[in-house]
Amino acid sequence: MAKSKRKKRIRMLVKTFLCCIYLLISFVLIFCSFRLYEKDKEIIKWKDVETTKQYSTLTISQMSEAFAVIKEEDIQFHFVIEQENEKVWHTYLIAIKPSDYAKYKPIIDYTYERVKTKQNPITIYGYPVKIPNKIKDLAIKNIKNFVPIENKVVLTEKNFEQYLTDTYLDTTKEKQKDLNYFIIILLLMSFVLLVLTIFTIFDKDKIVDEVDHILEKEIQESKKHKKKKNKKDKKIKKDQSNDDIEVI
Repeated sequence: MAKSKRKKRIRMLVKTFLCCIYLLISFVLIFCSFRLYEKDKEIIKWKDVETTKQYSTLTISQMSEAFAVIKEEDIQFHFVIEQENEKVWHTYLIAIKPSDYAKYKPIIDYTYERVKTKQNPITIYGYPVKIPNKIKDLAIKNIKNFVPIENKVVLTEKNFEQYLTDTYLDTTKEKQKDLNYFIIILLLMSFVLLVLTIFTIFDKDKIVDEVDHILEKEIQESKKHKKKKNKKDKKIKKDQSNDDIEVI
């Protein structure tokens, strides 16, 4: 009876340990999945963009009229200024659909001093796209008509990327909803572990059965070893008792 209770206690400890391990790993996998999901949803600031696959955002305070058009793609290009404060500003290129021009017209009119009312900055979104050479040439020719007078930098092909970067923000591209297979794999793994936890709780886990088998084997081996030891001890005692007998 005592051995049966001991076996049940050991089995319960093994089950508890396995359930804790399964749940811990499941929690880690789910947390990693969540972090990856959040990263996929993240919108990168334009100045921090590293690849053309990152959905980006840019807040503009001034914007030029279109200086180039690609009719085949139905897009037109503008210079924009991201003004962080009164003394720091950055010039970039963006592409918009001609049909969206009315959305940007108030800030364009304010930029060219056609209206006196200051316009609120506009936050735009899109994907980075490498600037084609033809657009780059047109930007170099037209930048002088847009940048503030106090800017003495002469834009050339050599310093173009230093001042305008090598990409433009394409606002015509909507955020892509790519399927992240790595997240799916992590979630499947966590689901399997949760199923294993349930199996373990209801004594359906073969690992626990295997542990039982190993424990039973160890107990049997321990019994055999104990019997051998007892026999050996008895023999030693018998030999010792015989040695103690005096022959007359």
